[in-house]
Amino acid sequence: MKKQACVFLDRDGVINFERGEHTYLISDFVINDGFFEALQKLKQKGYIFIIITNQSGIALNKYTVEQMNACHEFLIKEAKLINLKFEAIYFCPHHPSVSKCLCRKADSLLLEKAIDKFNIDVNSSWFIGDKQRDAEAAERVGVKSMLIKSNTNINEILHLIL
Repeated sequence: MKKQACVFLDRDGVINFERGEHTYLISDFVINDGFFEALQKLKQKGYIFIIITNQSGIALNKYTVEQMNACHEFLIKEAKLINLKFEAIYFCPHHPSVSKCLCRKADSLLLEKAIDKFNIDVNSSWFIGDKQRDAEAAERVGVKSMLIKSNTNINEILHLIL
């Protein structure tokens, strides 16, 4: 099986608007300007897409897995309308004040699982995130990272990847 180039994506602040508080209602899940257009360009270059996201509000009892999944289902449906897809969405439901884990970024367990399952070529893959912990997780597995300011139109940084 041929190795695949992947763009790993953080969720809040990269895909959807970072509001400064937990986003778990579809009505608050606003996809950032230019996001899907950027993915279409990356898809044309052969990249696949996997989301890696910390969702600590679950451990903090701010929202449920079902509420989070409803947002993800909305995102998947919107992407499908324009012939885009996410291979997978990996999430860490933990918060350091409640539990310890290896899946919360800046740790890399979720990336490692995705790399193994989807036969990802780490040397030709990227992680786009808006927090230092995203870059640290990418570095741990040998994936290049691109840190953006939250809610940036990622079309503005595509030239650095393409």
